Amino acid sequence: MSKRDYYEVLGVEQGASKDEIKKAYRKLSKKYHPDINKEADANEKFKEISEAYEVLSDDQKRAQYDRFGHTDPNQGFGGGGDFGGGFGGFEDIFNTFFGGGGGRRRDPNAPRAGADLQYTMSVTFEEAVFGKETDIEIPKEEECDTCDGSGAKPGTKPETCKHCQGSGQLNVEQNTPFGRIVNRRVCHHCHGTGKFIKEKCNTCGGNGKVQKRRKIHVKIPAGIDEGQQLRVTGQGEPGVNGGPPGDLYVVFHVRPHEFFERDGDDIYCEMPITFVQSALGDEIEVPTMHGKVKLKVPAGTQTGTKFRLRGKGVPNVRGYGTGDQHIHVKVVTPTKLTERQKELLREFGDITGQVTDEQHESFFGKVKRAFKGE
Repeated sequence: MSKRDYYEVLGVEQGASKDEIKKAYRKLSKKYHPDINKEADANEKFKEISEAYEVLSDDQKRAQYDRFGHTDPNQGFGGGGDFGGGFGGFEDIFNTFFGGGGGRRRDPNAPRAGADLQYTMSVTFEEAVFGKETDIEIPKEEECDTCDGSGAKPGTKPETCKHCQGSGQLNVEQNTPFGRIVNRRVCHHCHGTGKFIKEKCNTCGGNGKVQKRRKIHVKIPAGIDEGQQLRVTGQGEPGVNGGPPGDLYVVFHVRPHEFFERDGDDIYCEMPITFVQSALGDEIEVPTMHGKVKLKVPAGTQTGTKFRLRGKGVPNVRGYGTGDQHIHVKVVTPTKLTERQKELLREFGDITGQVTDEQHESFFGKVKRAFKGE
């Protein structure tokens, strides 16, 4: 099944800015995160969204994707997939048609690096701001202790494949209009390993690896944000034939906060104040991630007025200072008033010249007359 276009996955245009891509990812990752969405395909959608964001949020990867799409430009002419599974680039094509299949051969027993692993970690808003140390458990393949990774029953060892003589490849000759062609293919007897296990290990079934759950200590840096990832070197799948292990990539999902919102290293919140505080001014206490802070509200402050508390935001994950906290003031209109409070407000309205009941009725009377054409 072919991969969907990364821009389509995130629902953005190809020329979308980094902020647009980030906002789209945040919205979709919250919707399809397995901790929140229990639909059967939520996990696959979340992985697809994370993969798209990982590419499009990186300038170099995005430029390569915009140019080549999902095709790996390092695999020459498509890695041979479009030519019947036998060619590995121009040299193999040339040798197949004109040189009898000489080409380069990969040693099936050469050391190869292990595969990388990805783990999605859900953290609270506070943990993302300040960081923490924790242990996680991940399923991963490890070398079988019974056979030391050889796949062979203890006391025995793998034998050289008799069909390919240990090369891992077979040459198949074909007659074509161009003449006799030699097509090199993976040996189906040893599956390209160059070895044959006569007596397989009872523990791993000849695979040389077993699935285990491993506890790994992770240091979450302060300031980590939604969708960012942490690389833990050497904690991926084990290497093959003595190759180095892969890495573990921890991708973070930050759970939303009930009061604060975050944009980059800045924190935003809405602070309600009373009509009296708005009119007369006051000193109020504002909650921040760093504790309560006193804020002076000037007399005559209106709804939507913004204040900034410097250095009360999120520490930059790369150590470049700390963001600010932005406060949006909202004047709350009381809904339940006593008779005394209503009386005082009417008196206030009379003194300040605000609209009286008579003026209110007169205004709507004019509106009605306008509709009647009077």
